[in-house]
This record gives sequence, structure tokens and C-alpha cells, in this order.
Amino acid sequence: MSDEDDLEDFEPDQDDLEREDDEKETEEWEDYRKEGDESEDWISTPLTEDMMKEGLSLLCKTGNGLAHAYVKLEIKDRDLTDILLLRSYIHLRYVDVSENHLTDLSPLNYLTHLLWLKADGNQLRSARLNELPYLQIASFAYNQITDTEGISHPRLASLDLKGNRIHMVTGLNPQKLISLHTLELRGNQLNSTLGINLPKLKNLFLAQNMLKKVEGLENLSNLTTLHLRDNQIETLSGFSKEMKSLQYLNLRRRHTTRYRIDHGPEGSPGQNRLEQGRPAPLSATNPASPWRLCF
Repeated sequence: MSDEDDLEDFEPDQDDLEREDDEKETEEWEDYRKEGDESEDWISTPLTEDMMKEGLSLLCKTGNGLAHAYVKLEIKDRDLTDILLLRSYIHLRYVDVSENHLTDLSPLNYLTHLLWLKADGNQLRSARLNELPYLQIASFAYNQITDTEGISHPRLASLDLKGNRIHMVTGLNPQKLISLHTLELRGNQLNSTLGINLPKLKNLFLAQNMLKKVEGLENLSNLTTLHLRDNQIETLSGFSKEMKSLQYLNLRRRHTTRYRIDHGPEGSPGQNRLEQGRPAPLSATNPASPWRLCF
């Protein structure tokens, strides 16, 4: 098993792309946000060798093929505050440290063979790590992360940052994140879509933020799914004909009437404005395109 083997057993659930269960999603986010606001002093609980023995699995050959090592670790919900011990487990490829009380993931910088990481439900304020050459899937959902700096893994394909406290997307370098196709930012405090200049991106989830318009996404020519539910979007002026791959656009709002796109005469003030009424079946930028719009 090499560092570039398929991750089919560890892929995230892609049914999320067309999820219709809005209430369940919202309740989950609100529960985590409420827990994150609670101030509590945790008892120091470092990772121990006994915990490692319980959590290790998946025996594989190491890089030179002459030795074997366990490459999967699951130590979720153990009240951990310290994972310093992981520095010596350099062969780990799949790590789940979710539902603990971690504030620091720097020991993971030593795991240069890491392919898959889940650190949901901790006390993290940053997702910053050294560049990990093989990391493909990373989830930092439901933490207290305030920015998107320090994420530069060249093979990273899916990044989950939902349920954090991010106001602005910064530091996501398209020259570094050359493989990123799915970005999850639901349930943050975003007030702008600027900073998401990632041409390879296919799926972008921005629901439950504070967005009033779409901007800076004009060059996302590979984007197929854009999820903007439960924002305050009032105009579609941020869309362009360059977004030729877009197939699914979700603009639903809770507790409001349904909306339609008012095309209006070319160049008129009403063009591409959202108004109350029945949803339009076609694209605002290209009336013949096969977009699926949800209002």
C-alpha cells in the first residue's frame, strides 16, 4: 500500500452535494456552536502508549517494503489535550483525533506520509500545518478556527472547515493547492467570498454565513456545485459566463418566501436581481444552461 493508493474506504460522503435535509444540518451546526461557546477548564490528558495500542490498526508495509507498521489511528472522544506522542509514529497515514480538547496539531507535522486527517470537534484556533506532501483529505469542522492561513498541501483534494469562526478567506494559494476540488465553509461568519481564487475547485459550500453578495468567484470555471443557503444574497451580479461548469446552485433561505431571478432588460437595474415569486428554471447568466437552481 503506497502513499498514493486510492482512499475509497476513507472518502467523505458525497451525498452532501445534494442534501435536502436542511433542518438536520442546521440543528447540528447550532449544537456545536453552543458547545464551543461554553468556557470550561479541561483536565490535562496527554496521549499515552496504552491509548495508541487501542487505536492503531491497518498493518501495512513501510516505504522501503522491508518492514511493517500500523498506519491508521483512531483516538476520538478521549478528552485529549495533548498528542505530542504522535511525533514518533511517522508511518501513520490515516488519523482521527476528533471530539477531543486539542488546541495544537503541530505534532502532525512529523507525519509526512499522512493521507487523511479528521480533527473535528476540538478547540483549535488554526488549521495551520507544515506542508504535508501526501495529505488528500482534511477535516477541521466545529472548532474555533478564525482564519484559513497555513493550508498549503499540494495533494489536498477535500478541505472541511464548517462550523468555525472564519470571517474572511485568506492564504489559500492556488499555486500550492493545485488539487483542491471541494471546500466546505458552512456555518462560519463569512461576510465576503473574496479569497477563494482556486481554479480547480468543483464543489464550494458557503451556507449559513453572513454573505450579501457573490464576488471573486468569476474565474472558477470548473465549479459544478455552489451552496449558498441561509445567507442574505440579494444579487447575482457576481456570476459570470466563465462559470461554465456550474450545475447546482442553492440559494434557499429559511423562514422566507421563495425567490425567482428577474432578468429584466439587458443592462437594466432589475437585471439578475432576486425577487419574491416562483423560482426560475434557468440560469441568470445563460438562459439556455442546464443549471439546477434551488430557492
